[in-house]
Parts: sequence; structure tokens; C-alpha cells
Amino acid sequence: MSGTRAAARRGRGWIEHWNPEDEEFWETTGRRVARRNLILSVFTEHLGFAIWVLWSVVVLSLPAAGLPMSVSESFWLVSAPNLVGAAIRIPYTFAVPRFGGRVWTTVSAALLLIPSSLLAFVVPSGWLAAQDHDTRFWVLLACAAVAGVGGGNFSSSMANISFFYPERRKGFALGLNAAGGNLGVAVVQLLVPLVVVAGVPAAASGTRVHLAYAGLVWMPFIVVAGFGAWLFMDSLAEAKADPRSYAAALRHGQTWIVSLLYVGTFGSFIGFSFALPLVIKTTFPEFLAQHPFVRDYLAGLGFVGALAGSVARPLGGRLSDRYGGARVTLAVFAGMVVATVVAAAGVIRHDFGLFFCAYLVVFACSGVGNGSTYRMIPVIFGELGRREAARAGLDPALTATDYKRRAAAVIGIAGAFGAFGGFLIQQVFRLASVDAASAMKGVTGVDVARVAQEHAGWSLPALWIFVGAYVLLAGLTWWTYLRRGPSRAPSFAYARV
Repeated sequence: MSGTRAAARRGRGWIEHWNPEDEEFWETTGRRVARRNLILSVFTEHLGFAIWVLWSVVVLSLPAAGLPMSVSESFWLVSAPNLVGAAIRIPYTFAVPRFGGRVWTTVSAALLLIPSSLLAFVVPSGWLAAQDHDTRFWVLLACAAVAGVGGGNFSSSMANISFFYPERRKGFALGLNAAGGNLGVAVVQLLVPLVVVAGVPAAASGTRVHLAYAGLVWMPFIVVAGFGAWLFMDSLAEAKADPRSYAAALRHGQTWIVSLLYVGTFGSFIGFSFALPLVIKTTFPEFLAQHPFVRDYLAGLGFVGALAGSVARPLGGRLSDRYGGARVTLAVFAGMVVATVVAAAGVIRHDFGLFFCAYLVVFACSGVGNGSTYRMIPVIFGELGRREAARAGLDPALTATDYKRRAAAVIGIAGAFGAFGGFLIQQVFRLASVDAASAMKGVTGVDVARVAQEHAGWSLPALWIFVGAYVLLAGLTWWTYLRRGPSRAPSFAYARV
């Protein structure tokens, strides 16, 4: 009776009793419900990622729309949504237990209409074109920053879906949920360059792109996602990540270690997704001049890297289920070290093919690492729960729920820090580009390729910083989760994290 009254108070769409660890419940009821919520979650998160990284492609079209920006200003325009998205990930995670997964997925989808509307109606407006350059930049920066709301969807979606699946299936389910969202990066970088030139006559003068289309194209899908979430998703009463769970997670060193690892994996994925099209444009302008189709319609092939990382993410979860997340994460960082060194060789030789192939490997490794680090979280906190139960002489079942909630909190915390890592990557690139940007300021026509050739190595300091960071993260992974033998600082090697 009390459960019925609670359900009535909560309203439609709430599930009061959910036990996916019960095999019979899972096979008869849980699997079907979880799959339905996962599908809708993937669709909404996909759109969130698309809106989040939209400006990584829009900045390439600004000169053609009569809104030219410097290299430094362009990096700020792609950094702003990354920073905002990172900042709102933790409150988005709190929103799920407060409002329920169904309601919050609906709201978060509806919020995507704001940045898409700004891009559709403000950015290409005659009012903005009439402003001076500084005013244009600040208006564009504000419009780009609002797109950060798409970055928050990831944390709320992942935290919500983590409660629907049993522990033995979490790795693949979370990997699939995240990969569906990550694919939004590749889709937007492939679709938007085609959309903005739709209907533009070959001999058109003045504005040569329809920037409004870059915002309008997403609106019907956003409406479908919002109504789909409202009509068909569910909220779980046990999906609680209350402030006490966050406070307990924040006090634990493992939260910060996992967050650092996620900076290296997801931070690399989202940071390079935002920055790579602009890096390619600045580093290899002669290649783009020789291949105008790649330049005008494929955004310098930047979408291929995001696609590789997105497709690889479920593989990271599946490999971690089989071999352990820590082993997979260590292999990921080793691969990123080698690939980044090869990318640096491509810059030194000014070989676009070598650079681009190396970055495909970086993206694929980051995708696998996204899945493996997230798979580590429930395993780590499950082990911490068992340790506390053994220390206090309690039944492990008594601490399992508490640590499960802490794990959900860590998903939100690590997601926010990982996204902030993407902002750092873009800022490292921006600082490295200062001299090259100054040299290229005001340069037009055939001189662009000459000046770019003279400053071809501008990104090398940034690449070496990334190599050093991956080496340190690989060492941290081994020391904390794979190192065996006696020590005053015991590792988690025995727990097969």
C-alpha cells in the first residue's frame, strides 16, 4: 500500500521496485524496460553531443559567412561550449534523482532548442553583421557558450542508465549509451558542412553559406527526442545520488584518480573533436587548397577521428568486462603515447597522411579508454564497499547500495572532469598557436600556404605536452590498479579492476 501511495505522489512513469541483479526479474521484466530506456537515452544524448560540438564546424564557415575570426578567437569559440558543458555536468547528474530520468531527459532535450535557435536566427542575422568586430566576437562567444548545455546530457544519461542494468552488463550498456552520444560528434562534423552549402549557387557573391541551416536541421529531432522521452521513458525510485553520496565520493582518493584517468581518455576525445578541424586548417592549408572537396564539404576529415573514437567506446567496455578495465586503460595510454609521437613526426615532415592516420589511432584509443575507465568505477567502489563491510564486520549487502550510489556520483564527477580536460587540450593548442596566428594575421591568397609552411611546427609543443601527460597517466594506472607486491600503498591488483 505504501508503495502505491508513493507512486501516486511521484506521478506517472515512476518504477518503485527495481532489482536487475535478480535473474528472473531481469529476464521477465528488467531487460525489456532497460532496453527501451537505453534506446531513448542514446538518441537524446546523441543530439546533446551534436549541439555541444556544433561550433567546432561552425567556426570553419564563419569567414564564408562574412564573420572572419582570428585563430585565437576561433579556439575560444570552440573552447567555450566545452567549458560550459564540463561545468554543468555535475548539476545535471543531481537532476536525475531530483526529477527522475524521464522528466529530466525531456527537459534536457528541450534545452537544446536554445543554442540551435541562436545559431539559426542570431548568428546569421543582419544585426550581427552590422556590429564591429569585437561586438561580433562577444556575441558569437555567448552563442557558442550556450551550446554547452548539450555537454551536460552525458552525465545525467550515464548516471540514469547505470541504475537500469545489472553489474555484469553495465560495461557494455554504459559503453553503448556513451558511444551513441559520442557518434553525435562525427555526425555533426560530417553533416553540417554539407547542410550549410545546400542551395547556395556556385556563382553566389557575398555570403557563401547558410549558417542558419546549421541550427535549423536539429530542431525536428530535438522535438522528437523530447516527446519520446516524456511518453516512453521511466524513472527509478532507487536512482538516488544524494548530496551525501557526492560528499562521500569527493572525500575518497579513488574518485580523483579515476577522474584524472578520464581526463586523459574522454578529455582527449572531446578536446581533439573540438580542436582537430581547426588544427588541420591551420597546419595543412596547402593540403586543403589542393583538395577543395575535403575542405568545403568534409571539414578537413575531422569527423573520421570522432567516428573512430565513438565506435571504439563499446569495445572498451566489452574488453574491460573480459580482461579488466585497468589493463585495457594501461594499454590505451601506451597506444596514445606512440600515436601522438607519430603525429608529431607527421607535423615535422609536414605529412598530412601520417598526421591524420596517427590521430585516428589516438581517437580509437581514447574511445576504448572512455569505456574502460567508466567500467572501472563500479568495480572499484564495489570493492571499497566490501572492504568497509569486512572492516566493520557487516554483511556486504548492507554497504552495497551505499557504494553503488557513490559510484553513480563518481560517474558524474569523472564526466565533468573529463570534459574539462577537453577544454585544457584546446587551450594548450591555442597557446601553442599564438606565434603562427600572429604571422598569419591579415595574410590572404597564396601567401597563406607559404606562411603556414614557415610555422608548420606550431603544434609540436602541444603534442609533446600530451605525450608527457599520457606517460604519467599510464604510470598512475599501473601503480594504483595493476602493481603487485608488498607496499605501504597497496594497489587494487587483486580486485581485477
